[in-house]
Amino acid sequence: MVNVSLNRKRAKLKQVLGIRARLALLAVILVAPLMLERIRSLEETRVRQIAQATADFTTVARHSADAQREVISSVETILKSEAFIRASAGGISKSCDVLRASLPSNLPWIRTLLIAGEDGRIQCATNNMYVGLDLSDRPYFQQAQETGRFVLSDFLLSRPVQSPTVMAVYPVSALSGVPDAVVLATVNLDWMSKVMSNLGGRAGITAVLVDSTGTVLAAPADQHSAVGRPLDNMPLMSAIADRALRSDQDEGSLSFLAADGSRRAVSFIRIAGTNARLIASIDEDKVSAAVNRDIRTAYLQLAFVVVFVLLGALIAAEKLVIKPVEMLADMAKRLGEGDLSARAARKSLPSEFVPLARAFNAMAAQLSQRERELIASNDRLTVMASIDMLSGLANRRGFQSRLDFEWMRAQQYGSDLALLMIDVDHFKLFNDTYGHLEGDSCLTRLGETLSGIAADTMGFAARYGGEEFCLLLPNTDVTRAVEIGEHVRAAVLKLCLPHITSNHMIVTVSIGVAATKPNETLRPGDLIEAADAALYAAKHRGRNTVAEHGILPIEDGTAKIMMAG
Repeated sequence: MVNVSLNRKRAKLKQVLGIRARLALLAVILVAPLMLERIRSLEETRVRQIAQATADFTTVARHSADAQREVISSVETILKSEAFIRASAGGISKSCDVLRASLPSNLPWIRTLLIAGEDGRIQCATNNMYVGLDLSDRPYFQQAQETGRFVLSDFLLSRPVQSPTVMAVYPVSALSGVPDAVVLATVNLDWMSKVMSNLGGRAGITAVLVDSTGTVLAAPADQHSAVGRPLDNMPLMSAIADRALRSDQDEGSLSFLAADGSRRAVSFIRIAGTNARLIASIDEDKVSAAVNRDIRTAYLQLAFVVVFVLLGALIAAEKLVIKPVEMLADMAKRLGEGDLSARAARKSLPSEFVPLARAFNAMAAQLSQRERELIASNDRLTVMASIDMLSGLANRRGFQSRLDFEWMRAQQYGSDLALLMIDVDHFKLFNDTYGHLEGDSCLTRLGETLSGIAADTMGFAARYGGEEFCLLLPNTDVTRAVEIGEHVRAAVLKLCLPHITSNHMIVTVSIGVAATKPNETLRPGDLIEAADAALYAAKHRGRNTVAEHGILPIEDGTAKIMMAG
């Protein structure tokens, strides 16, 4: 049972993996690697493009960070100059005059210069609205007094006009060595955003300058709405805000999966001398959008090409392989069914099948020729099967066939049919005396004699078996049959074949004659039985004689054999 189940599964598998499926699979195997190679190439291009975009943008971001450093450095330089003036002027009035005259017109990122006393109250400013403000509670003011170094504040709103800014602070004590006034400058954040303009307008790229708390100080024009907002409130930045702000490194980068599922690469650079950081984020999906489209297109093309190739393979297989094979199979089937006229039409076949079709046609022609030869051989064998090779006459089988035919014909036309049964007298003694070769020669001579008589009388001579012969005489009544029997007996005597064990010293024959008109109440065997009975009577009379018997129908439908003479 297991073997039967396995064989069935193999048969089903062969049906599934037919020539169509194999050709389709071959087509896919040929085409798919080319398309997959293209997709792999596009994937590599995508990776290279992202890497190149990251490298390029990191370089641009570093240049932007350098530009921000220069801005901060220029502010620091101005403040140090004002601190020197304040320390050497010897009085607040003179310092204020110098301060108002020294604001460079070519530094638009500085809005206002201020001088505050040790108590934090602003003593003078390039904008009088700041005079008198108390900054003593401001962390940046306190930090500058405590450290004696340049300080850049976090994002804040200036008190008089509530405009966003950062304060740059430098204590005069850093030069004089004793607690004294503090020089300050309000930095124009819009200008700092302009410095970052080269980072804007790029798909999938976000860049911001943040303070130590993560509040955005500056951003390119297309992202300007982020200024003043905490980094945590920006969906694409919140994931890296804490790590970027708490890192002790001046530069760093990391990669993460954003909440929207996009892959992002982030770089951060500390602005030297401050706690501010420039943070740049790259959305890999948007940067590689064009390549992604090409990859999707390549997949669609792969699917289309595979479907197209499959259809083409199936159509080609149907036309170039399946149909020719089916045609040749049909031809082979017709040949198997005996239609030897079947031929393959080579004109409608692909050139690869022409030799096979030619071979099929040659085979069909040979089969046809062999069939003709076989029919002829069968005819010869049929004839040979009906011929006695020794006497040259028909054998018993041939005689029976001819008797049946002549019986039906005589019955159809109502004519007579006679039969002579002829037996060689004392033939066993002849064989014992002269040997079987001489016996065969004797039978051959008798066959030749009977053949001649049959030809003359329009009869049919046959060797019935052993030394017994018969002569069938159509259209012959009993009288004529007896005459022919006497002629046969005399012809044998004329042969003068020596037979010393016979009373006549030569070969003689005994002949039984029977004749009748075939009808529905008789059968061919009745004629044979009558002739045999007559032959027995001839032997009983002393041999070398002719005896006659007749066949008479009786009322109950049977036949009666009676002696006629």
